[in-house]
Amino acid sequence: MDDRSDNRDQIRDFLTIRRAKLTPEQVGLPTGGRRRVPGLRREEVAVLAGVSTEWYTRLEKGHISGVSEEVLDAVAQALRLDQDERTYLFDLAQAARPARRAPSRRKDVQVPPRVQWLLDSMTISAAFVRNGRQDIVAHNALARALLASVFDSPATTRHGRANLARYIFLDPGSQRFFVDWDAATAVSAALLRAEAGREPHDRALRDLVGELSTLSTAFRGQWAAHDVRIRHAGGKRLWHPQVGGLELTYQSLNLPISSQAVYDLTIYTAEPGSTSEERLKFLTSLAATQPAHPTSQPQPRAAGHRASCNDALRKRALGAG
Repeated sequence: MDDRSDNRDQIRDFLTIRRAKLTPEQVGLPTGGRRRVPGLRREEVAVLAGVSTEWYTRLEKGHISGVSEEVLDAVAQALRLDQDERTYLFDLAQAARPARRAPSRRKDVQVPPRVQWLLDSMTISAAFVRNGRQDIVAHNALARALLASVFDSPATTRHGRANLARYIFLDPGSQRFFVDWDAATAVSAALLRAEAGREPHDRALRDLVGELSTLSTAFRGQWAAHDVRIRHAGGKRLWHPQVGGLELTYQSLNLPISSQAVYDLTIYTAEPGSTSEERLKFLTSLAATQPAHPTSQPQPRAAGHRASCNDALRKRALGAG
């Protein structure tokens, strides 16, 4: 399937699913008459957007090229799209427009040393940088300890780089690590869906989506929902094999490393004074005994002292909950 045909399919499915989720009551329309399918009718969306039914029908079939931003905005309002969904619709429209030159390809770049210094300076928060495909491209010591199961998973290591989506959908252990696994699958697929709108020509992303679609029933279901997530923040419950349950908050921030690829800085932290903070501190102590980077070596002189400190911290952390 060529890029343009695939783009039309994405537009059609996205708009159809969003229309099906709305009821006449939600948008202030009369509710009379039997409905063969759930949600709004096409003509109702057309009325709300101020366009003809024929025009909206053509749009929903994927013919979005040349549509003005004003009309797209009217459709987004009629369908009650949130900001992330609206951005996704505009990305699809941009990708559908005839290119005057060959489409630009995304270019991954090396994380600058200043970013790694920033990560390393965060000693009581787990911090890492991920690209739009959910590859972890840089991290601090605590993130390596907290997400050890992701970094060490056969589902990710055979590709040479830790990838959150592969871990969530392809490693059975993720269902224990992520206490709210269903929510994790929904967010992961929604983030990839947004990236597919931004980067329709990214072959590596297409390969990843194809791999997950082939191997994971859960991914196929979430992908078909056409949910979109760009901004990423909230709470996360994890079960770590070394410290047990953790209730953390996380925030992802756009990191402008490159103009041709999306990078996010994600930070996990715990509420001050909580059991989870104690357990996170214990993981921090474990991380301190490991090399900060592959080329560094731990100092053997302090090994015995660190081990005794770790034992005390483990008892304190695990005994708190």
